[in-house]
Amino acid sequence: METNRAIHERRSVRRYATTPIEEEVIVRLIDAATWAPSGGNAQTWRFVVIRDAERVRSLRMVSPGLPGPPPCVVAICQDVKAASQRGERLAAERLIYFDSAMAAQNLLLAAHDLGLGSCVVASFHSEAVRMLLRLPDHIEPILLVSLGWPLEEPEAPPRMQEGVIFHERYDTE
Repeated sequence: METNRAIHERRSVRRYATTPIEEEVIVRLIDAATWAPSGGNAQTWRFVVIRDAERVRSLRMVSPGLPGPPPCVVAICQDVKAASQRGERLAAERLIYFDSAMAAQNLLLAAHDLGLGSCVVASFHSEAVRMLLRLPDHIEPILLVSLGWPLEEPEAPPRMQEGVIFHERYDTE
């Protein structure tokens, strides 16, 4: 799929068929996510793929924004210890969020290209997710991405065009 087309057509999907996502598709999605840029090329992201229906149900109980139930959720996590070692304070406090978002965007576009629906979720109880996924202390959950074969094709929300671009300096006059 042409990149600009994928960017313009991708939507956050919140209703999914119960059809499972094949392992080879998951591998392709995670591969796409790992090709995202990362600060200092640290690549400290970690991905936990959740397909067990009971575990997905438990995640939904502590993640108010998680739609579904999706047949798959990918938890995009960061190894904060490795980020600190590679990029010191800046990496551990800020870059892990940027790196996770860029990995998520790659994952979303790859999912769309394969016909999957997806939705990024940041509203979750971090400690509960940590417990459910058995994450060690140095692995921080940053984003959840629900994935599945879409049961809906949401309309594109309007995009603000006016007042978002400035040249040479920020000038509203």
